[in-house]
Amino acid sequence: MDPVRHLKISIMVLLLLLSCGTLGYVLIEGWGSLDALYMTVITLSTVGFHEVHPLDHAGKIFTMILILFGVSVIGYIVGSLAQIMFEGQFHRIIGRRKVEKAIEGLREHYIICGFGRIGALICREFAARPLPFVVVEKDPAVIDRLAEEGYLYLRGDATSDDTLLKAGIRQAKGLISVVTSDSENVYITLTARGLNPALFILARSSEEGSEIKLKRAGANKVVSPYLIGGSRMAQAVLRPNVVDFIEIATGREHLELQMEEIVIPEHSGFIGESLASSGFRKETGVIIVGIKARDGHMVFNPESHTKINAADTLILLGEPSAILKLEQLIGSGTGADELINKHKDKGRHTNA
Repeated sequence: MDPVRHLKISIMVLLLLLSCGTLGYVLIEGWGSLDALYMTVITLSTVGFHEVHPLDHAGKIFTMILILFGVSVIGYIVGSLAQIMFEGQFHRIIGRRKVEKAIEGLREHYIICGFGRIGALICREFAARPLPFVVVEKDPAVIDRLAEEGYLYLRGDATSDDTLLKAGIRQAKGLISVVTSDSENVYITLTARGLNPALFILARSSEEGSEIKLKRAGANKVVSPYLIGGSRMAQAVLRPNVVDFIEIATGREHLELQMEEIVIPEHSGFIGESLASSGFRKETGVIIVGIKARDGHMVFNPESHTKINAADTLILLGEPSAILKLEQLIGSGTGADELINKHKDKGRHTNA
């Protein structure tokens, strides 16, 4: 058991002994509450002071029993305190309190269940983004690694309602379940979906047939690392240049070209414009390779006359600086008319 929990239980037992001792002297000896409390304190602390009032036989027997219990409890408390101090638990407690407060303050974050090889890679990508996330892990050996990495983590079973509630599932944006057991991933998905029906849930599947069960349990998306890995290895032989291009476009370590997605907000000034009239390509140089509509319909390589609607997701390919510029442009509320006027002004200055 955790020494901190030992200490808490011991203090509760000590308070109970103080209450029982005070009540005992009041009932057995007929003393006032202050005298009874004073007698209980000096008895439990074994300081050796004389009795407050002479004791009868029943009072002496009660005092001996109180001393035996008191010495045991106080000795246990001293031992717990020594363990906390000597094992560095005191510093861990303070650090843990800070982590718990940070987790309580999370909003629109992701909960990652499991910190194995896949979970560690996801955390690394999220931290580089950066995206807010908290890791739920029950293996004590893995907890030390999480502390070393500096990630927010919660020790507990992700299939438990209490654990996910402590991780802030009601305020979370998404949950990623990547524990090694498919049955645990199903239980985690069921629990998470019950606690937050609007949550986006991504689950890992290892065995054949698990994908259907996970989707029935409430997962929005299911990924099989073995299936993706095998397909990627085959494609690396069959279409090596295509694989190289995908790695450049989606890899974080390649800065010259990236693939990204941007959602068109409801207040955007570009709603109703076509891709050609929006001026996205002319202003930033990014290539729009696809558009995913609100209803989930995906259009690949959209034509220039394709209209832009609210909540559309643009799939982009371009340099990171160009993608960032387009994100700022779409989020600023600037409309197509302003871009057109901007380019006309540039043309006038050039001709002048």
